Amino acid sequence: MDLQFLYEVFNSHSNEPALTTGKTAFSYSDLLSAISEWRSWFKQQDVLESTRVITLEADFSLHSVALLLVLIENNRVIVPLTESVETLKPELRATAMAEAQIILGTEGTANAIRLPHSAEHSLYDVLFEKSHPGLVLFSSGSTGVRKAVVHDFSNLLEKFRVRRQCKRTITFFLFDHIGGLDTLLHTLSNGGCVITVQNRNPDEVCSLVEHHAVEVLPVSPTFINLLLISGAQERYDLSSLQIVTYGTEVMPPNTLARLCEALPWVKTQQKYGLSELGALRSKSESNDSIWVKLGGENIEIRVSDGKLEIKSPSTMLGYLNAEAPFTEDGWFKTGDAVEQKGEYFRILGRQSEQINIGGEKFYPAEVEAVLMKLEGVSDVAITSRSNPITGSMLVATFTLTQDEPIPEFRARVRAFCQDRLPTYMTPQKIVVSKNELHGDRFKKMRN
Repeated sequence: MDLQFLYEVFNSHSNEPALTTGKTAFSYSDLLSAISEWRSWFKQQDVLESTRVITLEADFSLHSVALLLVLIENNRVIVPLTESVETLKPELRATAMAEAQIILGTEGTANAIRLPHSAEHSLYDVLFEKSHPGLVLFSSGSTGVRKAVVHDFSNLLEKFRVRRQCKRTITFFLFDHIGGLDTLLHTLSNGGCVITVQNRNPDEVCSLVEHHAVEVLPVSPTFINLLLISGAQERYDLSSLQIVTYGTEVMPPNTLARLCEALPWVKTQQKYGLSELGALRSKSESNDSIWVKLGGENIEIRVSDGKLEIKSPSTMLGYLNAEAPFTEDGWFKTGDAVEQKGEYFRILGRQSEQINIGGEKFYPAEVEAVLMKLEGVSDVAITSRSNPITGSMLVATFTLTQDEPIPEFRARVRAFCQDRLPTYMTPQKIVVSKNELHGDRFKKMRN
């Protein structure tokens, strides 16, 4: 694939910073040099000459970005994998039918290894016949099996041809996450600077914001909650921040209100994206509103039976290991339940997460948003378990800001819920956990 539109941007910003790792900054000239070196390396690898689906096992760095672009140039199907899925890598390589793997070392060295798989799938045939690069991403698996999403990389890259604002942005989401790749490509295609982060904890992130005068911070609601509880925003100079974007899960209104209070000069923007769709352009109704307008060029949106459906040029080709949820007329069924108000939508939650208690249906985020207002709670996850009488029993798993006798905490929860939640949305079982309720992608885990 021809990436000349990107390289023109790189050349026009040759002396400006493109990417930082730790406290080391690399210019766009450095990035172009790295791309040239990896082109030569690629041509010397006999293993890669005859393989079409390749895992790129790395995290954000000068070399991983350069190698990613070289693989796109050579029309390979790329399967990025990070350390967050280390134990699952053999399974994911097999599911993706990866024919080779590239393991990128910390010093910019790489090994290319042939794998015992054959990329035989109708979705891959579509890419091979067009000589287009591809991308395979795995869903987070927060509510079930990880699905292997296949994209035509050419379609994903198309929106980055339109130039937008140049900003210094942290790559909070991972290298194998649609949000991470979207942040990377958006920033580089506009001549901005990508700030990589090694440890995604509040103090590390805030330290990077201060040191690099970061302007855009894309994170999840779960991380925002952890940040506010930690108080890290008070220990560092965050005055450079202009925009905080949030997505990947439902934002609790109370968390958003606390963010606006803590960083009143910052514009907050809800983002909407899925591994299957890429990231759509969006506009929040206001800083403290969870209503969002979605769209972009050639994006069509409709609501069917209360669920969001989207038609977009960047929609996936399909799943390798599951049936794709397309309507007969070609719309992608997101599975997200929404409310609509004119041009704006409020995301309620995934259809697969909907809970039914005695015939009353609701979403975990609705209950979690209320329980997060309870003093001493750092996080809460709502799930359901089978019950012989009502069909399901509501379970609330909490993490607390400090130790508290469990009987006393349970009594506080029940008293708190009495006037705030209907009976069917009141947890029947209350669990206190020492474990984090989110995964490496800082998305709430409910399975």
